[in-house]
Order: sequence, then structure tokens, then C-alpha cells
Amino acid sequence: MRAMILLPLLVLAGCGDRQDDQSGIATNIIDQGVPEAREGPQGENSIRAVEPVPDIPPSETPVGSTIPASIQGRWTGLDESCADRAAELELTITSTSLVFLESEGKATGVSHGPDGRIRVDAAFTGEGQSWNRTLELRPSASGRELTVIDDGRAVTRKRCS
Repeated sequence: MRAMILLPLLVLAGCGDRQDDQSGIATNIIDQGVPEAREGPQGENSIRAVEPVPDIPPSETPVGSTIPASIQGRWTGLDESCADRAAELELTITSTSLVFLESEGKATGVSHGPDGRIRVDAAFTGEGQSWNRTLELRPSASGRELTVIDDGRAVTRKRCS
């Protein structure tokens, strides 16, 4: 029992104050302040942009949150069967949503770009998660194919209905 009480005291006694082991190292950073340092002006933000924000004119015409009728309908992968409702690239487009196999995006903004491109901002849900995404939809001239661009990846689908 005495050994249990004395052991912690012996350990503490061995931890003496040894200042010569790390000479020249500042342990109190506040005391080692930079003499030229000065406080920034009050009321101003001291964070400055490295580059000015570019002035990019909007190239798309906003139309609201309704997806155009010209691309509404069922779409599937070029090599998939329209009869397969569980096809990996299955996509149903309504006036207000994009319904993929395992997720659905409600349109929050739709705008037209050059060459018939349509940009759809959507709030997605699926598999217990939710996220926002912007998709670019590029219908072919014939309207039989639709290229969906998502995060730089392009997937072309064919029209089923």
C-alpha cells in the first residue's frame, strides 16, 4: 500500500525543471511578438482578394423553374432498352423535375443557353441524402438524343417517349 502512494511521488520528483535541454526555444509566444507588427485599421476588412473578380456577362436567359416541354419525357442510355424501366441510365424529365434511377431533382432554376442548351439548377434527394446540382442538357437537332453534362461528365441518352 505504501508503495502505491510513494510511486507517484517518485515519478513526480524525477520530473525536475530542466531548462538547459532546449535553450533558445521560446515557450511563451506572446512574449516573443514581432516588433514591427501593427494592428490593422478599425472597421476595415483586412482580407483582400488576390485577383479581382472577373466581369462575366450572363450568357443565359433565365426562364424560371419550368423545364421546357421539348425535352420532357423518358430517356435511357443509347445501348439500353426503353422497355427496361430499371435501366441504369433511365431518366424521366417532367416540367419541374429530373427523375433518375436512384435520385430525383426538383428544378429550382432553368435557363436557356446558346445552341439550345438548357441549364437546370436542382435540389436532389436520393438514398437518404440531399444535394444541389447544376446540370446542362443539350438536346440534339432532331430531339431524339439528349446529352446531360454533370460535373464535366457527359452522358448521351435516347428518347423513349
